[in-house]
Amino acid sequence: MLRFGSRGCQRLVAGCGHFSTRKMSTAKSLVPEPQEKQVKLDNSTSIHYVEAGLGEKGLLLLPGALGTAWSDFKPQIEQLPGLLPRYKVIAWDPPGYGKSRPPDKEFSEDFYERDAQDACELMERIGFRNFSVLGWSDGGITGLIMAGTYSTRIEKLAIWGSNAYIAEEEALAFEKMRDVSTWSARMRAPMEKIYGAEGFPRIWSAWVDGMLRIYNGSRKGDICRNILKQITAPTFILHGSKDPMIIPEHIPMLMNNIRDTDLHVFPEGKHNIHLRYAEEFNKLVSDFLKK
Repeated sequence: MLRFGSRGCQRLVAGCGHFSTRKMSTAKSLVPEPQEKQVKLDNSTSIHYVEAGLGEKGLLLLPGALGTAWSDFKPQIEQLPGLLPRYKVIAWDPPGYGKSRPPDKEFSEDFYERDAQDACELMERIGFRNFSVLGWSDGGITGLIMAGTYSTRIEKLAIWGSNAYIAEEEALAFEKMRDVSTWSARMRAPMEKIYGAEGFPRIWSAWVDGMLRIYNGSRKGDICRNILKQITAPTFILHGSKDPMIIPEHIPMLMNNIRDTDLHVFPEGKHNIHLRYAEEFNKLVSDFLKK
């Protein structure tokens, strides 16, 4: 594995990888089973989330596009409370996804900003004014916006498979991925289980429309590039060097614009490194959070 510090250093669908299920038996035996909970926000949005662990510090897990707490973060929900006894792990179904429906998500140009605001409100409702964030793919984008917009509230940030803008080749790739009937059955299965065989193509196409709206509209592809320099939280970027969902230029761009970053590269990793290499990934982020 390759690891770099940024000082001096010049997404997508959930549940499609393989991950280790070997348990952290001693630590895990002391941790109660995860609890499924629901809360209503000020804007009347009903949020479903999973809570695990007993710690006094908050750790929010943000899933990828269309993802949910369990589809995207099963090994993290099961293992991180044992590795991080000082933390309470919160994994949400973002508004409009999974059990945080109805209604389905509206993919306006500011849907990431709306998710960031809702996530901060959720954590405050649970009792965490300040907390740390782990974000995958779309969730990493939401995490970047949270850390830049609410910088005094985010203690630490870890992201992977994420980008601050949409490049032309990525916009073209989104359109090519729109038709889920061209996907393998293995790729479709997790999302069809959540949204149904008819619902998944509809909400996925709406997500593609949202990304192209950001690319073709007034933002001209800029998701959150303008706020990266406002991020003060120590930031850990993990990257699969064979990730097909983001182009390589995003990694140095993030490192050069966020003031306090470290990078860890999985040379054979793709988009779902936290699932494919779950135990190693969990150890890395746990060590980062313990510093």
